[in-house]
Amino acid sequence: MAVFGSDDGFVAAALPFLAEGLAAPDEPPPVAIADPGRLALLRDALGTDAKGVGFVPHTEWYTGSAANAVAQSAGYLAANAGPGGRIHLLMEPHWAGRAGRSARETTEWIRYESLANLLFAPFATTALCAYDTRTAGPAIVDAARRAHPDTPVYEQPARLVHELDSVALPPPPPDAERLTAPDRETLRERARARGLAPADADLFATAVTEAAGPYTPSIPAPSLPEVLLWGEAPACVCELRVPERITDPLAGFVPPPAEGPAPGQGLWFTRQVCAYVDLRDAESGDGSLIRVQYA
Repeated sequence: MAVFGSDDGFVAAALPFLAEGLAAPDEPPPVAIADPGRLALLRDALGTDAKGVGFVPHTEWYTGSAANAVAQSAGYLAANAGPGGRIHLLMEPHWAGRAGRSARETTEWIRYESLANLLFAPFATTALCAYDTRTAGPAIVDAARRAHPDTPVYEQPARLVHELDSVALPPPPPDAERLTAPDRETLRERARARGLAPADADLFATAVTEAAGPYTPSIPAPSLPEVLLWGEAPACVCELRVPERITDPLAGFVPPPAEGPAPGQGLWFTRQVCAYVDLRDAESGDGSLIRVQYA
């Protein structure tokens, strides 16, 4: 983890890391994913070595949710990394954009930073996460330190994610709609009534049923238990209770073999197509709550 408060500080942290990648045997060119302006400075500082480095503006890499960033990274490694996932990646999340626009978004991205330690542990990837205090701010940097093993305040991912997921969700509004026939068609119809376009309503309904599918094997498909629906497009929210306790911090974050989100992928599909997916223990201690927000 590199923390800096100036462009010179960024270059000073990035140069030795990229030089290590350039010198590593049996590795493809290292890649710098960062603010476009800082990438330009880095090119100048690298001189002729710049031709051996990949440059990706972070506005092009981090284009969606934190879960989308998992898919982006996994896809890139599969297509471009060397044997065993060998590659050097300098990565600066877009804290001046979506990642830092709200406390909720920041929580999602800190979770992503923490779970990346588990998701990419099987690979020989070398990553350096870059944090500019001018855009990330001290609160984000302090939280991020707990997600990075090279800091003295590092927390194991399972523990940190459990802490993040222990924060109570806002209760459903009093006028939340209880679905008596919570199948995919009903969800699609009610989502359209709340303003989602047909294609979005279909995607949202599929995402909700995919989220519940692995945890409701005894319930006839495509029916779901105890479903509440509220909100107006595009921020339609569906909450459902499933009988199984979901304890895996990586639930929905492990990429499936198939490329791109597709039905049958469970929570992975849900996380890829919806802005927010929250998991909590049910209040009674029996089962779990899954809350899905489309946008």
